Amino acid sequence: MGVSRKSVRTEWKKRLIKNRWLYFMLFPGVLYFILFKYLPMWGVMIAFQDYSPFSGFWGSEWVGLKHFATIFDDDSTFQIFINTIILAVYNLFFFFPLPIIIALMLNEMRKELFKRLVQTLIYIPHFISWVVVVGIAYILFTTEGGIVNDVLVSLGGNKINFLLSKEWFRTMITSEVIWKETGWGTILFFAALAGVDPQQYEAARIDGATRWQQMVHVTLPAIKSTIIILLILRLGHFLDSGFEQIFLMLNPMNREVGEVFDTYVYAKGIEQGNFSYATAVNLFKSVVGIILVLVSNHLAKRAGEEGIY
Repeated sequence: MGVSRKSVRTEWKKRLIKNRWLYFMLFPGVLYFILFKYLPMWGVMIAFQDYSPFSGFWGSEWVGLKHFATIFDDDSTFQIFINTIILAVYNLFFFFPLPIIIALMLNEMRKELFKRLVQTLIYIPHFISWVVVVGIAYILFTTEGGIVNDVLVSLGGNKINFLLSKEWFRTMITSEVIWKETGWGTILFFAALAGVDPQQYEAARIDGATRWQQMVHVTLPAIKSTIIILLILRLGHFLDSGFEQIFLMLNPMNREVGEVFDTYVYAKGIEQGNFSYATAVNLFKSVVGIILVLVSNHLAKRAGEEGIY
C-alpha cells in the first residue's frame, strides 16, 4: 500500500522541527551561495550583448557570439593564453606535489611536539595577504639594497634584476605561491593520513617492511583517492593564475610574459569599460575549466579510481 502525500508532509514537518537548529546553522551558508554565487550568474548574459550600463541588461543590444569570435581573432589573446597555460603548468608540476611530499615527510616524524611546531610555522604564510608577500619579494630581490642581490655580489657574481626580468617572472610567481600556500595545502592530506588503518602499518612491519616501503605500499595507496580528487578540482581552476599576485608583480618590462586572463579581464572590463568582452573572456576560461574537470573525472573513472561524482 503506497504512502499518502499527507503522511509524507507530516513526516517532513516532524524532521524539520526536530532538526530546526541544524537548518538554522545551514541557512547563512545557503544564503551566501545564493547571493554571491548563483544570482551573479545572471550577469553572464552580457557576454552575448554590447552591454551599456545606461541601457541595462534588458536594454542592451544582443550580438550573439561576436565577443567570443573576437577572442580568437585578437592576436594578443593567443599570447595571453600561452602565458596562462605556462603559469598553470608551473603550478601543477611544481606546487601541487609539494603539499603531498611535505605531509608525507611530517607524517614520518616521531617527535609529535616538533611535528606540530613545523605544521604551525608552515601554515602561517597562508594568512599573509598577497600585498605583503609581494612587498617582501620586492625587499628581498630589488637591485638597490636587496638581500639576494647583495649576497650574489658578495659571492663575486653580478646583480640580477629579478623584478623586471621576463626570464625570472614565472619562477618568482611560482616560488611565491609555493612559499605562501604549500603549508596550507597539507591540511587535507593530513586528514587523509589520519584515516589510514594503523593495523596496515603493523602488518607491514611484521613482514619486514622499512619505513620507506611502508610509505610507498601503505600510505600512498591509502591517500591516492584524495590526491586524485584534489587534482581533478585543481584542473577546474587550471586557468586561474590569481589576479592579485600577478597584478602586483606586473610591470612594463615583464608584461609580455606576465599578462594572464585574470589581469586581461580586469584591464578590458574595469580599466577600459568593455564589460561584454571581459565577461566573454572570463566565461571562456570557466568553460575550459569545466571541460578539464569532466575529462579528468572521466579518465579517473576509466582507470578505476574515485572521481568527484
